[in-house]
Amino acid sequence: MPPKSTVPQLEPDILLAKSSAPEATDWQGAYHLVGHTASVVRSVTSLVDCLGDRLIQQFGLNCDFKTLRATARLGAYLHDWGKANNHFQMMVRHKRDPIREPQLIRHEIASVLLAWEFREWLHQCPNADFMVALAAAGGHHLKLGGKQGKDTSELGEVREGTGDICLYWYIHHPYFRKLIRYGVKSLGLPNQIQLPRAIPERWGVGAIKREKRQAILDEFAKWEPDTTLLAVIKALLIAGDSIGSASAQVSIDIYKWIKDELDATLTETDLQKVIDARRGEHPLRQFQIDLKEKSTRVTMARAGCGTGKTLGAYNWAQKHAIGRKLFFCYPTTGTSTEGFLDYVQDEVESVLLHSRSEVDLELAKTGEEVDNGDETVNETAQKLNSFKAWGAKVSICTVDTVLGLLQCNRRPMYCFPAIANAAFVFDEVHCYDDALFGALLRFLKVVKAPVLLMSASFLPTQVEAIRAAVSDRVEIIKGPQDIEEKPRYRFHERQTPDWERVQQELANGGKVLWVCNQVNTAIGIYEHAKGLGLNVLLYHSRFRYSDRVKHHRAVVDGFKQDAPVLAVTTQVAEMSLDLSATLLVTQNADPAGLIQRLGRLNRQYCSHALDAMFYPEDEKMIGFPYSQEELDTGLALVQTFTDEVNQAQLAAWLEQLKVLSKPKEHFVLLDGKWRSYPAPLREAGYTVTALLEQDKATIATLQSSDLPRYTVPLPTKNIKGWERHKKGYLIAPANQWGYSAELGAFELRR
Repeated sequence: MPPKSTVPQLEPDILLAKSSAPEATDWQGAYHLVGHTASVVRSVTSLVDCLGDRLIQQFGLNCDFKTLRATARLGAYLHDWGKANNHFQMMVRHKRDPIREPQLIRHEIASVLLAWEFREWLHQCPNADFMVALAAAGGHHLKLGGKQGKDTSELGEVREGTGDICLYWYIHHPYFRKLIRYGVKSLGLPNQIQLPRAIPERWGVGAIKREKRQAILDEFAKWEPDTTLLAVIKALLIAGDSIGSASAQVSIDIYKWIKDELDATLTETDLQKVIDARRGEHPLRQFQIDLKEKSTRVTMARAGCGTGKTLGAYNWAQKHAIGRKLFFCYPTTGTSTEGFLDYVQDEVESVLLHSRSEVDLELAKTGEEVDNGDETVNETAQKLNSFKAWGAKVSICTVDTVLGLLQCNRRPMYCFPAIANAAFVFDEVHCYDDALFGALLRFLKVVKAPVLLMSASFLPTQVEAIRAAVSDRVEIIKGPQDIEEKPRYRFHERQTPDWERVQQELANGGKVLWVCNQVNTAIGIYEHAKGLGLNVLLYHSRFRYSDRVKHHRAVVDGFKQDAPVLAVTTQVAEMSLDLSATLLVTQNADPAGLIQRLGRLNRQYCSHALDAMFYPEDEKMIGFPYSQEELDTGLALVQTFTDEVNQAQLAAWLEQLKVLSKPKEHFVLLDGKWRSYPAPLREAGYTVTALLEQDKATIATLQSSDLPRYTVPLPTKNIKGWERHKKGYLIAPANQWGYSAELGAFELRR
């Protein structure tokens, strides 16, 4: 059948922006295109006006406020123009199945194509940068120019199998004319539209592919935008669209709500409450005082475990975070949860932000798995969770919640209004991989906010790179010398585990931490200890998340009790376990990992050195997760010290290493120009977050927000052909992986 010559008739005869129930009759207000557009323009305008000059200061923008405001508003005005086509309009009326009959092009790509046809008119928007607004509008759903985290440089996909060979535009519809009039009235666009050519109502597939898209791509190829301004406009539009859509469902004054949320910033009294609650009757150490009095805008705190860095950070915030929000960023979900529980919960308006925070807080509040992205998380729930950060004075989060902004990750984009008026603390910087450290450097270069970087040690190359990124004086404040130079450890190298020494320590009422490099090794040690009748606990990453937080809490609580206990763990102990052991047994690892493990030994200093016992990795396991070179360097660290060792000596040894690194340099938000798509922040890991086939019947009845309780990180080997859950998680076959709440997931022998 040949295509129609005129646009299909609409029923009801209005242009809709979103769908409702099939039987709905009230299609007015924010459901129609003009109403929704007005709502998002109001939201974006409110964000810009409430944040004001802080946006320019925070990101070192070279434009004036009028340009920033006008460009953001133009992007908001254009973002949903592409919904004025028959494919979208039929879909929201439930007359087109998006699965069997997908839209020819996504609506935000259609917005770019249609706005380009009106470019001569739109270029006349007072004070606005049309190209920046156009790129922001096209990327507001983060699906522009990339797919599955990789650059495709495609201006949208023209889909096959739509059943149509053309697309119809409702550019002469009364509601589109209303949209034009709204632009004239609200944005100051010219009253008369004079274009050098007529815009056809019907576009064929070939014309879209060969002409329409290519014309814009050619222009984008020549375009040299202000990348920071472009990044800020993109983030403002994504955040504004998310709150504009949400606010349309309830009757609120959007400007007042946004202002109230963003005006909730820290006071000196807020931070003093946190400090007083933590320090009790003890005065602040000089190191903690120096973090406030001697700090610069970007400050580095180099101090070992147990020296009071976190308390010092809140004292630093009394100088640098007053009138701002504070983001306290940890490497993992476990450390961020513990930081929330230990410091700010109930002391100041705060929120815990990571992908599994609700599960953590309900189930004793901790875990260790890295938050590697949010593609499997329900987007609506994620937006609502992110809105909490808008009004929170303190956000305790994984580093991904902030640095993920550079890779267009969804959560930080939704949190952008809070990030735009915040100070930042990044803890455990020494454990960042090259990708994460590269993101930190780029953040320091672009964002002009107060930043505190904390670590047990900084390599000279890291210090040099940080100072180069900041282009200003960076103060390094060292931890308390009297604490860091106390003899804390005695090293003992063994070829096999010394079980007799472990049993002796437990018999004396001690607390033993045993760290293995592999989950299977940890399970074997745990079962052997049980066979000896020891009070032993097992903790590793390969549990269902709900079971894992219980095991974590059992270990933390076990070390607080008077009874002797042996905790057998994996690398999860390196950062997420806040405990003090009287004996450490560990397999050899890389130097940074060993120093982190030692940070759990004699953490609450007992006035003398305690034993740390090291034994080698199984030869069959070398390469995962540590290379032979890393193991050799770790062994060199152990063999260097034959007498009692303190934290200062370990830090000095680590800092003299000739470590070759190549921090990541390319980030989508700042280097992708017109492109906007989520990409990985961290280097690829060895695990994938999966569900178990054994749990299929249970998870079928769950809400999306409850799925994280049943996730398990599993090795990426042998995952080819695994079924995928509708929310994106892989499902591990029951004939490959067994599970018990006691041992976790274990690979079945074939």
